[in-house]
Amino acid sequence: MMFSKIRSLIFKLDPEIAHDFAIKALKFNIISQNKIKNKSIETVIFGKTIPNPIGIAAGFDKDAEVYNSLFKLGFGFVEVGTVTPLNQYGNPKPRIFRLEEDKALINRLGFNNSGSEKVRSRIISNIPKGLFGINIGPNKDTADRYEDFLIGLRKFCELADYLTINISSPNTENLRNFHNENELDELLGTINQEKKILKTSVPIVVKISPDIEEKNINIICDLLLKHNVKAIIISNTTDRNRQNLININKLEKGGLSGKPLEEKSNSLINKFFKVLKKEIKIIGVGGVDSGQSAYEKIINGASAIQLYTGMIYEGPGIVSKISEELIKILDKEGVKNISDIVGHKN
Repeated sequence: MMFSKIRSLIFKLDPEIAHDFAIKALKFNIISQNKIKNKSIETVIFGKTIPNPIGIAAGFDKDAEVYNSLFKLGFGFVEVGTVTPLNQYGNPKPRIFRLEEDKALINRLGFNNSGSEKVRSRIISNIPKGLFGINIGPNKDTADRYEDFLIGLRKFCELADYLTINISSPNTENLRNFHNENELDELLGTINQEKKILKTSVPIVVKISPDIEEKNINIICDLLLKHNVKAIIISNTTDRNRQNLININKLEKGGLSGKPLEEKSNSLINKFFKVLKKEIKIIGVGGVDSGQSAYEKIINGASAIQLYTGMIYEGPGIVSKISEELIKILDKEGVKNISDIVGHKN
C-alpha cells in the first residue's frame, strides 16, 4: 500500500508508537522499495564506494534492529544509535512531537537505547550489508563522559565502518560543552590515544550542533584537522529557530529537525567547507526531503547527506524519490558524477 494512502492513519498515532510500528514493519520486511542504480550518484566515502550519497541519520534505528532492511530500501549508508554504554530509558514520555504544517519534529528522547553490550551482540549476529556507522554517546548519569565515549569505541571499533562522536544533542544536559576548545581537544586526543592502544583505524566522525557561534567554526576545524577526524556531520537538531513555526507544538522543549533547519544547516555546511575545503568530508543533515534539497546540501559542501524527518513525512520511498530527482538534476546540469559539484556554490 502506498504510504500516501495510509499516512493520515499513521499520523493519528502517537509519534513514538508510529515509529515503533515502522521498526516492526521493517523487521518483517513488510516495507519494500526498488533501488535506483546510476553511476552519476555513486559516491566514495571512508574509502568505500556506495550507490548513492543518501544516508539515514542516527535516531531512526537507535537500537540497531533494522539497518539491513534500511539498506534494502536503497539507503547508501546507515547510521545507528545513539548508543550509550549502559541501557537507558531516556526522558519521560511524551517526547516526540510532529509539527505537520512546518514539516518538522521536536524530540527530547534523551539517548533511549538498549546499551552497548546488547547492541553489539545484535550487530555481531546480523552483519551489516552496506556502509555502516555507529553513533556513540555518554549515559546521562555517568561519572565520566570521556570514559563513556571510550567504551563505545572499544565495543564497536571492529563492527563499524565509522564511529560518530555525538557531542551535539540538546537533550543531554551540558553535552554540548564538548564544543568548547579545551573539552573537544581533550576528547579527540583521548579517543586517538585509545585507537592506538586498540590498534584500530576506524574513521572518527564528529556530529556538531547547528547552534554553535560562528567564531567557533575555525577553532573546531583546527581541532578536527589536528586529530585526523575523517568527517563532520552538520548538523544535529536545534533548540532555537522557533519564531516562524506554525504548529502549537513549537512550544515543546527539545531538538527541532526537518525543514525549519534546512537553511541554517546549509549555511553552516557552506562556512565549514570554506575552511576545510575537501580535507575533511562533510555529511549534511537538516530538511532533506527531495532531490533539490539534497542537491543544495551538496553544492554547499556536503559529500553525503542524511535524513530522518524527511522519511517521517515522505515515507519509505524517499530514497528512490531523491535518487531519481538527483539523477535528473545532474543530467540537466551535464554533471557526470555528484562528487564533481561538492562545494560548487563556493
